Amino acid sequence: MKRLSITLALFFILFGLKAQQEVIQKIESAKDFYADIALQIWSNPELGYLETESSALLQKTLSDAGFAVKAGVAAIPTAFVAEFGSGKPVIGIMAEFDALPGVSQDAVPFRQPVTEGGAGHACGHHLFGTASVAAGIAVKQWMEANGVKGTIRVFGTPAEEGGGGKVYMARAGLVSDVDAMLHWHPSSRNNAGANSSLANISTKFRFYGVASHAAAAPERGKSALDGVEAMNFMVNLMREHVPQETRMHYVITRGGEAPNVVPAFAESYHYVRHPDANVVKDIFQKMVAAAEGAAKGTQTTMEYEIINGVYNLMPNETLARVMHKNLETVGGVNYDAEELKFAQEMIEGFEGIEVSPADAEKIDPFLVQEKGTGGSTDVGDISWLVPTAGLGTATWVPGTSAHTWQAVAAGGTSIGIKGMMVAAKTLALTAMDLLKNPEIASKAKAELKNRQGEGFVYEALVGDRKAPLDYRK
Repeated sequence: MKRLSITLALFFILFGLKAQQEVIQKIESAKDFYADIALQIWSNPELGYLETESSALLQKTLSDAGFAVKAGVAAIPTAFVAEFGSGKPVIGIMAEFDALPGVSQDAVPFRQPVTEGGAGHACGHHLFGTASVAAGIAVKQWMEANGVKGTIRVFGTPAEEGGGGKVYMARAGLVSDVDAMLHWHPSSRNNAGANSSLANISTKFRFYGVASHAAAAPERGKSALDGVEAMNFMVNLMREHVPQETRMHYVITRGGEAPNVVPAFAESYHYVRHPDANVVKDIFQKMVAAAEGAAKGTQTTMEYEIINGVYNLMPNETLARVMHKNLETVGGVNYDAEELKFAQEMIEGFEGIEVSPADAEKIDPFLVQEKGTGGSTDVGDISWLVPTAGLGTATWVPGTSAHTWQAVAAGGTSIGIKGMMVAAKTLALTAMDLLKNPEIASKAKAELKNRQGEGFVYEALVGDRKAPLDYRK
């Protein structure tokens, strides 16, 4: 009997490995198809909430593959949900596709904008969205071929870059029945740890004064720019009196039209970040107080608009370990001779960074990071509601920072495509594990509930405002 049990166990292990390899091979065989989709989006970079063509292309790809697609969800024209199957478990995969302003770049290892001042995929979301779609389609085909029950959903999530699309989708209840959520992000490394991020509130502060001739009748004017500068001075003084993990940064988006006219309107755009969303809310209120004081002191009036607000990522070790195991199965990115030359030329331009093209082949050790550092993401809100796991893959040359021309350049080459395929395969294998073993999601839910703490109630940091569909216009 014992020998029979061992034999059955080995059979199921080998059967599972065979299924994994078949899915990996199926995704790889469609590499050119998905590369074409990703590069179409890369060649037509669209900013947040304006991703009409990018969203439509991904929707069509899913619809053609047999998914039921619902567009315009959460009152966002470019957001969508694509679904296949029925019943539990419900496994979600998120797909992003927005670009960034001002980082246009050709697919070459030196600075060469395609359009001076134009947009570019400096965070690799053209790869992000395409890999997630590829994974969803591969899982759907595997479910059909093997009679697997459950539901696979691909969530098209616009405007991650400062627009917070996922926040409004979460607030609309679109993830309320999801058992586990998967995502990934382009990177210069391959990793799948249980990581956190920084919570963030971003706000535009608008000051209104009275215009006047700055030389002939300055006493009749009230400078809105004075209000902005007074606020920014006080906010900078705050830096000494906030927790050390805090990050505050701003730009003046409007400062007046001409030096000889007292500005009647001025605006500054502020971010405040911290690993804890509650700390962010507290510092934000102090920032508002500084703006109110600045308006009073300069005899101007002030109003503010919260543009975006996101929670810190909630790590989920249960799901992350499954993701990491599958990333190790898939492996990293191997360069051919042409890609190696591209990478070496780019790395020569990185000052003070010791990296090698061979680093793209490596898989980072598994890591649990409870406290966030670096950037912010609207995935954070989803992760407080649904057990969530993600990974990064080497779509960029090792040593590359996000939001740079170097990231845009590599993302338009076979280097980016290879990293994208690693992500698609890893996401697909992880979704398969969750569909075959619903107990993994149950364990992940228990971990999430424990991390949330007693009495947790989700409240979006953006309040009840509608999605800022014009924030990039």
